[in-house]
Amino acid sequence: MKQRLLFLGPPGAGKGTQAQRLAFNNHLLHLSTGDMLRAEVLAGTELGQQAEAVMARGELVSDALVLAIVRHRLEDHSQGWLLDGFPRNLGQATALDSLLLQLNQSIELVILMELPDVVLSQRMLSRGRADDTEAVIRHRLEVYHQQTAPLINHYQQLGLLMSVDAAGTVDEVSANIRLSLGT
Repeated sequence: MKQRLLFLGPPGAGKGTQAQRLAFNNHLLHLSTGDMLRAEVLAGTELGQQAEAVMARGELVSDALVLAIVRHRLEDHSQGWLLDGFPRNLGQATALDSLLLQLNQSIELVILMELPDVVLSQRMLSRGRADDTEAVIRHRLEVYHQQTAPLINHYQQLGLLMSVDAAGTVDEVSANIRLSLGT
């Protein structure tokens, strides 16, 4: 199985859940930028306070800030890893490519979790997170379509993209991913 993976897809598609499962079952380091940022917010750090204000508006945290977090984690872990929630735009993808080149690492496979916006909205509203309001969810999906969706073409052109249907139960989606990976 590939050892350096990236999960891509819209908010609410189940990237975090599936990435966590896949990472655990295959002994990969799971790097969720969302989880790392939420941990900073919970800890009340200066970084967390900055991130909280941005995330509450449904916007993306700065590329430099997220890249610094990712760099710190990857510098100490050259074996298998799974990036979840980063990169989110072409600028971040370019910066990540440069970082990975410096670290003598590379992305081996990008897993695209696909699901219609209507289903995504329903999923996010049912999560019960304080920042999951209809207006914020609508904004997140707009940001995804404008900034993150172009990554699909980018990774497809590099021959790294594999699409997975994210509809169904957690176990069904996990089975779809395992089948696609041949594991």
